[in-house]
Amino acid sequence: MRMTPLSIDGAWILEPDWREDARGRFGRLFCVETLAAKGIDPTIRQVNSGRSLRAGTVRGIHWQVAPHDETKIVRCTAGRAFDVVVDLRPHSATRRRWTSVELSPDDGSALVIPPGCGHAWQALTDGAEIQYTTSRDYAPLSARGARWDDPALAVAWPLPVTELSDADRAWPPISATGPRIPLDRNPGIPS
Repeated sequence: MRMTPLSIDGAWILEPDWREDARGRFGRLFCVETLAAKGIDPTIRQVNSGRSLRAGTVRGIHWQVAPHDETKIVRCTAGRAFDVVVDLRPHSATRRRWTSVELSPDDGSALVIPPGCGHAWQALTDGAEIQYTTSRDYAPLSARGARWDDPALAVAWPLPVTELSDADRAWPPISATGPRIPLDRNPGIPS
């Protein structure tokens, strides 16, 4: 498994070293020792999956605050996804900056999102699906979000936004009020 650091400290691309033959391919997608050697929490507490029916659908920007801040490892299992890491750590040199990668099952790569960073993704194809692990359990009272179109973050979505949840529409911009949980959000269901 190869690891390439991204411009956000602690964010990585994981790429399997595929072994191919007449049967197909085989590669390692996860290794506790390799991740831990790079300072990544390899704990898996939950595995989540999300499927977007229409290209252009945006989910996020979501994260959890301490003590439930988490490492996420995201992989695309169907279609193609534009996956985004937003640095929201107060003392980070890259605070309020973002980076992105395109994920697809074709190459099997994954994105590591460090604690304190937001995660969002846009479906680039109909039926795009991601699967991600988290190092902590979902904790509704620690869940946070930011508007997908916050000018302070200026994420450059590659497609026009076609679908967005009511919860994601309700997040305030960081530039106006800071991240918080909207009062009408159902804290029991991650979006």
